Amino acid sequence: MARIAVIGAGMGAMAAAARLAVAGHRVAVYERGATYGGAVRRIERDGFGFDTGPALLHLPAVYRDLFIKTGRQPLESCVELTQVDPASRHVFADGTAVSLPNASRAGVVAALDGALGAGAGERWSALVNRAREAWDTTRRPLLEEPLRADWQVLGRDPYPAVRRRGLFGRGKGPTTATLAETARRELADPRLIALLESHATAYGYDPRSAPASATVLPYMEQTFGSWYPSGGMRALADALYARCVERKVEFTFGAEATRIVEKDGRAAGVGLAEGRVAEADFVVAGIAPALLGPMLRGGLPWGADDVAPEPQAGRAPARMTVALALRGPRPQDAVHRTVVHTDDRAAELAAVFDGGAAGAARPTVTVLRPDDPASRPDDGHEAVTLTAVVAPPGPDGAAADADAVADRMTELAEAAVPGLRERMRWREVLPPSEDALVPGPALAGASGRFLRPANRTRIPGLYAVGGWSHPGGGLAHAGMSGAVVAGLIVNGDDWQGST
Repeated sequence: MARIAVIGAGMGAMAAAARLAVAGHRVAVYERGATYGGAVRRIERDGFGFDTGPALLHLPAVYRDLFIKTGRQPLESCVELTQVDPASRHVFADGTAVSLPNASRAGVVAALDGALGAGAGERWSALVNRAREAWDTTRRPLLEEPLRADWQVLGRDPYPAVRRRGLFGRGKGPTTATLAETARRELADPRLIALLESHATAYGYDPRSAPASATVLPYMEQTFGSWYPSGGMRALADALYARCVERKVEFTFGAEATRIVEKDGRAAGVGLAEGRVAEADFVVAGIAPALLGPMLRGGLPWGADDVAPEPQAGRAPARMTVALALRGPRPQDAVHRTVVHTDDRAAELAAVFDGGAAGAARPTVTVLRPDDPASRPDDGHEAVTLTAVVAPPGPDGAAADADAVADRMTELAEAAVPGLRERMRWREVLPPSEDALVPGPALAGASGRFLRPANRTRIPGLYAVGGWSHPGGGLAHAGMSGAVVAGLIVNGDDWQGST
């Protein structure tokens, strides 16, 4: 039985802790905050409840596997999961709206044809079919296995290249492109382009530089569905924390790790701000590289030939959240998730990714209206959450005028909730912060620029877990990150993934 110290209590860290505990190890988690869950947060006030992190679960099989492998009760016995149908409604800049059914390829085709015109569904379906090829090629190395030593092979984009037409209709040879170029070439319709690109920006990726393999993001959602736990997404974090406690994982909150103790060339424990050292045989760091590097004598624990960690600040955009308490009941025909697209895509991308004027952009806004009694004090009220991906806070931690951006988000959200401002009882604005940065999932292509650092580091006994390491951000990827780290510790660093 090994002693394992885990830094941080995010979803990836808890997934690793539960798996390691059930394997017979003694696991202790040290979290500098007051609670668990990482980005899976919730605020409650006056009987209203709002998720302030991930809104839906896509690929629930990751957590079903986690709960099966760590206890007798399956996931559905611990969390009431329901499929959200329609999966989403999209309101485009020209006022066109379309509702996309959950996990129904034929239904999506029909919906797009009906809203955007004949042929729109076929063009979208053809793109998703190509995305399936990219998914099948990369699913194991990018989601289920440790990052391979020859990670450079994942720098080739697996998205099938479409042959371009020459002057006389002859093929000019296959070509790969960025997601934005792929969208323009294969979808043409600006509304379909906005639909595709919104999946990338939701994960913090700029479609102008993201590889075409980012098409796996809408493929994953459309194929495996969108799920919502009763009580909000925080209920999933609650269930995972409870499973960890059942498996005898020890949690210490308000415990800030300040250094990784090294002995005989390997990680040997965690030094805490209070002055004591928690000795361990293995250390699992569920924190961003910007925090991990200063804890080590030699800086970041990856070498020059490894995937370079993304700086936490300055590149990754952040999520801004506006919680709205509304008077009046939720209409029966209300859609759980509506995406209201910006009317100036170029300005939005410039503001989020190019350091442009954040106050000038009208952002794409996701409007969440869960039909969940736990989110409201009674049936005469409704809780609505608005989110937008915005520029990260500046070097001094300051963000753009949050209230001004919240005003624009609220104005745009009226396309999804008519009369929103008249119904408003109060609102709470959560401006972007260092804790709200959005790490995207790992993507193949672009010479490996969208990969995440390996879970095993150059320091024996030290492993990285969570959204800033392989396989990247998102609830499903965080869960698989925990599975990979547990597999490496239990089976040894030569382990190549489950078969």
